[in-house]
Amino acid sequence: MPISARFARCFALLLSAAAISAVAQNQNVEGSARMEVVHGKPYVMVMVNGRGPYRFLIDTGTGAEALVSPELAEELDLAGVGTTRITDPSEQGQQHADVIFIDMLNVAGVEFPEVKAVRHSLYGEDATCQGVLGFTIFKDHLLTLDYPNQRMKLALGALTPDGGKAVLPFRMPDGVPIAPLRIGDLRVEAQLDSGGSGLSLPEQLASRMKFLVEPADFSHGESLSSRFLVKSARLSSDVHLGQYTFTQPFVEINAAFPLANFGSTPMQNFAFTFDQANLLVRFEATQKTLHLDTTPTPIRTENTEQVKPPPQALVPIG
Repeated sequence: MPISARFARCFALLLSAAAISAVAQNQNVEGSARMEVVHGKPYVMVMVNGRGPYRFLIDTGTGAEALVSPELAEELDLAGVGTTRITDPSEQGQQHADVIFIDMLNVAGVEFPEVKAVRHSLYGEDATCQGVLGFTIFKDHLLTLDYPNQRMKLALGALTPDGGKAVLPFRMPDGVPIAPLRIGDLRVEAQLDSGGSGLSLPEQLASRMKFLVEPADFSHGESLSSRFLVKSARLSSDVHLGQYTFTQPFVEINAAFPLANFGSTPMQNFAFTFDQANLLVRFEATQKTLHLDTTPTPIRTENTEQVKPPPQALVPIG
């Protein structure tokens, strides 16, 4: 199974009684856990085969069920069951990685049996955790990432379309959610990537945009197949996500990947609920007009340079 990888605030504290009633009719909460947000990325504690807890990143931009660090795989003596192919979003390169079997993962009190996870090293700030929960592990649940309240919730039920106001459709090739947004009058598809960084645009798309100032060098990214320059600038137009508007946001520009990436920095404004069964995602925020400034830390779409250079393999998380 190919794994697409990239390396890409306020939730309503008070809801109207009608809104709460509507949510209650369609959701049956199974579990809830504290979600630690570090540099915009969400982390939760996970039990693996009854042991732990271990710190895992929740990465909606990883299309596997889970990733496990080699250290944790060795500590728990997790058995290998084959290999899988990993790719970057440019699809110009690939690597093979070991697949290991986990009898049971427990997340927020909800059990996930018979999980096939990819064994792979984690780098940078992600090296402080022992694994990654990918998007597809939640295929049978409503997954809510509530950034402002720092809660991760799992529920049974379904989302209901609302005409594109707060509930949008998405598609998920390779297990990664891709939803529509508008930049000015232009409709654009973007990966919804909790493991990514800011709002990133492919160079080809950015060439059609107008900016308040000329894009300047910002950072470097590295994919499985190439190393590339990342530029940045503030758009002269607004970005619209359903009923929400980012006013002239700061964006990153790269030449490597074909799709826009809506990463952790803009995601922090919302509580997201994903319904994979019906391919719907709901956004909730306290304000409809939002601001997106410079990404707090330099982005890392793939392997970036470390004090000790990592091996030449894709890091399949954001």
